[in-house]
Amino acid sequence: MANKFLSFACIRNDNNNSYGGGGNLSPRPHYPSMPKYPKGFSFDEEKNMNGSESKALFSVFGMSCSACAGSVEKAVKRLPGIKEAVIDVLNNKAQVIFYPSFVNEEKIRETIEDVGFQATLIKEEANEKSTQVCRIQIKGMTCTSCSSTVESALQGMPGVQKARVALATEESEVHYDPKILNCNELLQVIEDTGFEAILLSTGEDRNKIQLKVDGMHSDSSVRTIVNSLKALPGVEDINFEPVSHKLSVYYKADVTGPRNFMQVIANTGSGRFKAMIFPEGGREAYRQEEIKQYYRSFLWSLIFTIPIFLTSMIFMYIPGLKHGLDTKVINMLTVGQVLRWALSTPVQFIIGWRFYTGSYKALRHGSANMDVLIALGTNAAYFYSVYSVLRAATSPNFNSTDFFETSSTLISFILLGKYLEILTKGKTSEAIAKLMDLAPETAILLSLDDQGNVTNEEEIDSRLIQKNDVIKIIPGAKVACDGYVLWGQSHVNESMITGESRPVAKRQGDMVIGGTLNENGVLHIKATRVGSESALSQIVRLVESAQMAKAPVQKFADRISTFFVPLVIVLSLSTWLAWFIAGKFNGYPKSWIPSSMDSFQLALQFGISVMVIACPCALGLATPTAVMVGTGVGASQGVLIKGGQALESAHKVNCIVFDKTGTLTVGKPVVVATRLLKTMALWEFYELVAAAEVNSEHPLAKAIVEYAKKFREEEETCVWPEARDFESITGHGVKGVVRNKEVMVGNKSLMLKMNISIPIEAEEILEETEQSAQTGILVSIDHELVGVIAISDPLKPGAQEVISILKSMKIKTIVVTGDNWGTANSIAKDVGIDIVIAEAKPEDKAEKVKELQASGDIVAMVGDGINDSPALVAADVGMAIGAGTDIAIEAADIVLMKSNLEDVITAIDLSRKTFQRIRLNYIWALAYNLLGIPIAAGALFPSTGFRLPPWIAGAAMAASSVSVVCCSLLLKNYRRPKRLDTQEIRGITVE
Repeated sequence: MANKFLSFACIRNDNNNSYGGGGNLSPRPHYPSMPKYPKGFSFDEEKNMNGSESKALFSVFGMSCSACAGSVEKAVKRLPGIKEAVIDVLNNKAQVIFYPSFVNEEKIRETIEDVGFQATLIKEEANEKSTQVCRIQIKGMTCTSCSSTVESALQGMPGVQKARVALATEESEVHYDPKILNCNELLQVIEDTGFEAILLSTGEDRNKIQLKVDGMHSDSSVRTIVNSLKALPGVEDINFEPVSHKLSVYYKADVTGPRNFMQVIANTGSGRFKAMIFPEGGREAYRQEEIKQYYRSFLWSLIFTIPIFLTSMIFMYIPGLKHGLDTKVINMLTVGQVLRWALSTPVQFIIGWRFYTGSYKALRHGSANMDVLIALGTNAAYFYSVYSVLRAATSPNFNSTDFFETSSTLISFILLGKYLEILTKGKTSEAIAKLMDLAPETAILLSLDDQGNVTNEEEIDSRLIQKNDVIKIIPGAKVACDGYVLWGQSHVNESMITGESRPVAKRQGDMVIGGTLNENGVLHIKATRVGSESALSQIVRLVESAQMAKAPVQKFADRISTFFVPLVIVLSLSTWLAWFIAGKFNGYPKSWIPSSMDSFQLALQFGISVMVIACPCALGLATPTAVMVGTGVGASQGVLIKGGQALESAHKVNCIVFDKTGTLTVGKPVVVATRLLKTMALWEFYELVAAAEVNSEHPLAKAIVEYAKKFREEEETCVWPEARDFESITGHGVKGVVRNKEVMVGNKSLMLKMNISIPIEAEEILEETEQSAQTGILVSIDHELVGVIAISDPLKPGAQEVISILKSMKIKTIVVTGDNWGTANSIAKDVGIDIVIAEAKPEDKAEKVKELQASGDIVAMVGDGINDSPALVAADVGMAIGAGTDIAIEAADIVLMKSNLEDVITAIDLSRKTFQRIRLNYIWALAYNLLGIPIAAGALFPSTGFRLPPWIAGAAMAASSVSVVCCSLLLKNYRRPKRLDTQEIRGITVE
């Protein structure tokens, strides 16, 4: 829980604030993983704070808006030794990271109370974590029956809160209580169900590095190195694999890093040991190895199967060869039969051994999968052939017919199908592979002296970057890690992460994201988030988690899979029995039976064909492959979709609720007009107002101060007069004494509260501003109203067109905002929205969403602020603007990384296209089985004489899975609606 508080950025609100409206959304987006360092943060300042860090979590009561949070944050950060302070208004909590040698928890608590809020230290909760997440790779699953078995076994364990097993990715994500069980127990449960389990990651906030250590030849040397590493501060856990000499070190990135580990290893044992980063492997390496295994198995199978096929199907029609193959060995046993038996045996029991082991594992746990069908079908053909051959060898007059070509050809085609399926299935997760490839392989590490001057440059592996390293980024190079610019200016292309096509200007103090492309200037950046903490890693983890999550429609395939294989076995036996009994009792003409077989053999072929043509894999892959491709395509376009549930809900949406500030509007208020009611110089007026407002954290106050700077353009730094007796009045405004004049800046209610009369002229001006979608701020000096400042938050580019397109898609649109009715109505009128709800508290927004749901609407909520979080959670689909606060992003189902309203349409359209594909997959998979099984059972044989040999049925089964995956892969060609492309022409950038 505490981990989430670290990422909270409580920076804006559009209701319950000092002025009753407005917001503060930087035009430069920030991202879920990016910490907020102040501009101008110096190298020397951080070096001086070399003590160990501590965290403290406080419960803070009395905060009602972002202005309150800003006051608390500002007061705490003014204390010496504070590294970071983040305030969560919604949950009334504050998390502070500090250096104990400078300040303590009690001092921080007193400071919060001095601001005017009640604060209580929450002990131990900051470091307590009751849920941990681990990802496990599972080898050997073939269909939904396998994945359901593993999932049931995991969910049955005490301490497991949630377990998801994805057939398409062959992975599991398990949420569990680490106090009750550990990862090794989870791996053991999977092994017990008959599958191989490999741990991919443990927890979401532990950094891990894998090192290969040369020189360790004894247990004592291993213990020496492990003990040396464990002695380092920040090292949490170490695992050693003796076979590969691989050392996995889990550590806290804030305290230590991989270069420290390599140095300790090198210094241990007088230089006998040498450490290097373990070569990359993981899932892609395993997938490539699996592809090679199936390819090799298929080739070996062909080597044996082609001669079998030729001797039974081709050579029997060539006179010379037919005579040789028909030569008797013993009694009626021929050379051709012996040859086919010898060639088919290794195919059945060596190459096809995987089907036996798969069947055994499934049946041992009371389930049946595709391997069971294949094993039963091929064994029926093989062992009947063995019986037939042995009887021919012991009988002088038994003319036998064997099906050795059926079993071997069947296995060959199924192996080919599995090879093609894995090959195509791997392409569905290319989005993750592309994201991972964004990180550069190397980085230039700079060494700085005490004055911050560069003393040395060194090229290192980018995985060796540690927190607080200074990295040089040359033009054309990728940014090696998340950080902020210490020196230099350039333009950075962030499209690979955010989907935003336009390069973003970067200068000192600006944040940069690892994996983005530096275009022109040289940058020196300070690393702030490395390893699993980086934005890229978090996006990869989000996409992986999304691809793991099952869509509700997947339950349909899961239900079918529970009885599919047993039903097919019953149908197969029934088919064989029906044809066998019909043949025994002359139920059909003898002329129907081919000359090379009898009625029993004909019935057996029909039964085997039914068994092998049925394909549970196609049904099992219909949903997950489409979801994988859909979420991957979304990620590449800057639309992060958190799983199948979000995709399925989004395609049904018929009502969208929009927040106003920062969503429909830019979120950066600007002063647009000033009306003075008393004769005085404008610069003098703004000097007094700015002197009072500079002490406020409110976004409208910042807009006024920024505008006031225009009257001091000749000065490099603006130093405003001191405001004595300053007071921030929550929900109203501010007041203070500037140059012996009492200045009050705020809304109408503040003036009434302070008994300041409002002339009719001022009332008319306020009414005008509201009708123009502007916020009116009143200013009084010495208890006399002297002016009205009109502040506007301009509409986002393309907002009107987006609403128009949504209406054409039959989607109802509503504005819900905390701003006043006049401004809300004006904004809604400008964009074309008819239904408006203004002056709404956060809980009111959530209630409105629930009302709409109760009336039968499928509701999407689009918002960006802390106050939108309850509504985002309540909605069927929550969409967070990517430049919004991290808590909104956490609560949302879909994150729009570019902060463009057009992406609302992209998200809905993509979900509709994805579910069209899922429906098509299901139609294909069901139609294939519903048509294929009757044909294999001989439904067409009486009227047309057409029958499906088992080996052709096997080939058809293999082809069905491949076709479903290929159908999903067509989603990779997705393009957003053409109507949105014209929006780019109208786009503007607000700086």
